[in-house]
Formats: sequence, C-alpha cells, structure tokens
Amino acid sequence: MWIEELKNGKYKFVERYEDYLTGKIKKVSVTLDKNTAQARKKAQKLLNERIEASQEVKCKKELSMKELVEEYREYQKLSVKESTYTRNFHTCNTLIDLFGSDTIVERMTVNYINKKLLETGKDVGTLNEYLRRFRAMIRWGYKNDLIEDIRFIDKLDNFKDRPHKEKIQEKYLERSELKLLLSKMEQPTWKLLTEFMSLSGLRFGEAAALEKADVDFSAKEIRITKTLDSVNGVVTTPKSMCSIRNVYMQPELFNICKKIQIHMKKEEMINGVRSDLFFHNKNGDHISFFSFNKYLKNLSWNLFGKKITTHALRHTHASLLLEQSVSIDTISRRLGHEDSKVTKEIYLHVTKELEEKDNRQIERINLL
Repeated sequence: MWIEELKNGKYKFVERYEDYLTGKIKKVSVTLDKNTAQARKKAQKLLNERIEASQEVKCKKELSMKELVEEYREYQKLSVKESTYTRNFHTCNTLIDLFGSDTIVERMTVNYINKKLLETGKDVGTLNEYLRRFRAMIRWGYKNDLIEDIRFIDKLDNFKDRPHKEKIQEKYLERSELKLLLSKMEQPTWKLLTEFMSLSGLRFGEAAALEKADVDFSAKEIRITKTLDSVNGVVTTPKSMCSIRNVYMQPELFNICKKIQIHMKKEEMINGVRSDLFFHNKNGDHISFFSFNKYLKNLSWNLFGKKITTHALRHTHASLLLEQSVSIDTISRRLGHEDSKVTKEIYLHVTKELEEKDNRQIERINLL
C-alpha cells in the first residue's frame, strides 16, 4: 500500500492486486482525512475488503460448517420449492448444532461424525436422514469449488436399521388392519380422509388442497393440480410434473367421495361457513396435517403397536392394488411418480407373502 497526498489536504491510500480470473494487475483506492497510524490501519482493512469484493471468483478457503450451510442455503433459496427449503433449513440447523458452527468441514473425520450423530440418541431412520442431507450438502460444496477434498464421505455408511421385513411392514397396512383402524376411528373427518387416501393413493397435501371443483363426479375423476405445504401454510404446485394427474374414481372411491361431500356440507351448515375446499376444518380452512398425523400415529400404535403415518395410507393403496394383480407401472402412474423405491419394495414383499400363502395351500394337498 502507498499513500498519495491530495490537493484538498486529504490522503489517498492505494493498493495493487492481481485479478483472480484474468491474472492482470489492478488498483483499488480509498480516501481518508488523515495519515496517522490508525488511519493507515483503517485504510488497509478497507482496501482488503474492496479487493475481496471485486474478485469475481473468491479464493478458496477452508469453510466452517456455518459458512458452508449459509452458502448452501443461498443456492437452495433460488433452486428448490419453499417447502423443501424449509425442511432442509431445519435439518441444516441440526447439523450445525451437532458438528459445531466453527468446525472446519474438511477437517472432520468419519469417527467424529458418527460419534456426534450417535450421541443424539435419535432413531436410526432419523440419523440416516441427517447423513443424507449432510452428504448432499458436502457434494454440492465440492461441485461449486467450495470444498476441495470430500473423500471422507465415501467412508460414511448409513447406520444399520431394523430387519427389512419388519421395517417395510410399517410402511403400509394390511387389508384387515385398515378395516380395524377405520372401525375404531371416532373422528368422522379423519375417518373419511383415511378411507379416501387409502382408496385413492393421494398424498396428504394433495388431498388437503383439493377444491370441490377438482372432484368431477360426472367424469369419475379427481384432478390433482396443487398441494398444500403444511409447514409454510401455502398451496403450491405438486411435487413434480408427474404428480399433475387425473385419478380415476373406482366405485368404492366414488362412494366415499359422495359421503365426504355430504359430511362437509353438514359441517358448513353447523358452523355457518362456506368453503370451496373438498376437505376443510370448522372454519372452512385447510385441514391440519399435524393433527391428522398425530391422531393416526396414536391410534395405530394402540391397535397394532406400530405408528402409521399419513404417507403409509398411500403405500397401503399401492399394496391393495398389488394384491389385485394391478401392474406396478399402472400403480406408479396413479400415484403420480415415474419410479418409487418403496412401491417396488412393497411389491416384492406382497408378492413373496402371496407365494408363501400359495405354498401353504398346496402343502396340505395330496394329489395322488
């Protein structure tokens, strides 16, 4: 840095730097009233800040967890849906708390990461969710030249979960379990919603966002064009383009939709409200995911010893169709996605159970 005294009595502090992209030498300056030791210190700080701001590409430095998360969030804010951003926002907060905001990302070890995760006492499924988000963020940092060495994440294995058969059975209800669940439901709206989701395969957000006009009884179709983001309380576009679809109302679904229509009309009259929503609460607003999910978990735990979620009703629909020999491609289109790992897992599980049932039948037969 050098100093030039100006005609007006002030001082110009100048510094040269090399532009990171072009390699050319450039200058940056700042003018102050005095040329004291304090002024020179201030000038140097300002010049360094201007040099850093002028660089189109930041020079690489070792990022802390907090810094990486902040960069990652800026990207996600522009590239993902609000509901996804919010979910990942909270998960990233957890990762910062777990690993430490000032911890240098590239200095973390597999042992350190596993130890911090296990210390939370969370279930295996939750820990593996944390790992998935952490890996995704680290890979994003590498692709965007914020992290140089990410070899350590190749050694990060998922925690071993319960046996697959036990786990997959918690993702859906058997026909007998669904009938028992419905018979024990005392909240009429939740009972109708449970039957509706099990017969249609809709996600909760898709069902909650439905308007009366979306349920076309003459065409026997339910038009899915939107979903309720329960976290942010807004209606958005569906999860993907494949999620925009028409769901055919088979006789059972058609009949339950008629029952829902009558029930909701009565609710409007009792509570003195008008609503365009197919499902609505007493105020005519969107039904609560959190209330329904809690109700479903508590009741299923009391009945079966397993906590069924709203999404399990969607998987239940898939399993019931599979039992009727409906193809997995047809089910995938009805559910609104190109490919479903869980649907295929249920398919294999249900198929194996049917084979075992057939074998038990044949075992008792004497042919000769």
